[in-house]
Amino acid sequence: MKEFIINYLEELIYLVNEMAPWLLLGLIFAGLLKIFFPQNKVQKYLGKPTTKSAVNASLLGIPMPLCSCGVIPTGISFFRNGASKGATNSFLISTPQTGVDSILATYSMLGWPFALLRPIVAFITGIAGGILTNLLVKEKPAPQNPYANFKLDTQALGKQPDAASCKDDSCGCHEEKAPKGNAFVRATHYAFVELLQDIAKWLIIGFLIAAFISVILPDDFFSSFRGWGFLEILIILAASIPLYICATGSIPIAAVLLLKGVSPGAALVFLMAGPATNVATMTVIGNTMGRKSLAVYLATITGGAILFGLLINWLIPADLFMSQLVHIHGEEGHEMLPQWLQVSSTILLFGSLIFGYFYERFEKSQKTNTMKLTTLKVEGMTCSHCEASVVRNLSKLDGVDEVFADKNTSEVRLKGKQFDLNEVGRVLTEIGYDYKGEI
Repeated sequence: MKEFIINYLEELIYLVNEMAPWLLLGLIFAGLLKIFFPQNKVQKYLGKPTTKSAVNASLLGIPMPLCSCGVIPTGISFFRNGASKGATNSFLISTPQTGVDSILATYSMLGWPFALLRPIVAFITGIAGGILTNLLVKEKPAPQNPYANFKLDTQALGKQPDAASCKDDSCGCHEEKAPKGNAFVRATHYAFVELLQDIAKWLIIGFLIAAFISVILPDDFFSSFRGWGFLEILIILAASIPLYICATGSIPIAAVLLLKGVSPGAALVFLMAGPATNVATMTVIGNTMGRKSLAVYLATITGGAILFGLLINWLIPADLFMSQLVHIHGEEGHEMLPQWLQVSSTILLFGSLIFGYFYERFEKSQKTNTMKLTTLKVEGMTCSHCEASVVRNLSKLDGVDEVFADKNTSEVRLKGKQFDLNEVGRVLTEIGYDYKGEI
């Protein structure tokens, strides 16, 4: 038992050291992306049920560092704010499979072939899902907005429309204002507090599982599945669909599976289906966009995973992928980065995790202590993107002046006069959360 624990800890430390520098670099890029390409600027590209909207949604989704929990409220928010079902499905399919942080982390642990294939496959499957949704799922025409031309008329008079009189974003009166403060500070806060705390749980779980698999399974465990082709891929797919893991957290597991004998195609299936499908995602999509949209969503991911998994095994030599994994075994002379950089990156990563954990809670406690609000119990918020979606959607309701959401306590606090709690509950339910009422 003692020997097993020592081997496990050594493998765990090695995996973390390999990935930490690239994960930090990915977080930096993610913070810059968040600040200079904010969410409120993308919705205008997703409105029509066309191939172009599906392409736009897939392109927008690929670099976004959203895991499967964060993509749910973001995608549904797009849909509620005018995005077509096709564009929404395209976004929901492509986004959780990859991201700027996971692409760099994939390169660090799996090499450039997988780092290149992941965004390509996510892009293609996202477009396919959007097009199929447009063809197979009919959408009701949106009601004519009586304020559609109001902005143009009032501009001639040098005035702006009253936000209270406009119930959607077409007049521009609900457009989000650019956040104040230094851009570098905001990017750092998002990357090393919000985003890192969002993925921390599943990233740590991914490392723990990967190290356990590496130690507990013999090197030739999966070699018996080689040559099974389609059946091997189906086995990995069946195990991946119900999992709840982020794109970054899936990387160390896939790396260890490859080293234990899983084919590259089957590893790609895990990298696709693991982050993109889980019970929570499927439930929200079915309830919000309908069963047909959910069926297209699942068919696109599973069909795409099987197709690309088989194509990779047939067309690309396995040695190309395996040659990139030499450094993961810890063989001397094969490390991609110097050990001092790996160790210091690991220390910085876990220091950021610990600091962000306490700072996030301190920051929220400071806000709540200075606000006298109506407190609601809302379950299902799992990340900062969930919180942002709740704030953004509830802020548009009549009578709501300020919204504060806390995923840690499952509470939402509202400040305002004469807002309708029934309407608040309806909005929360529509974007995928479980409204429990006022506390």
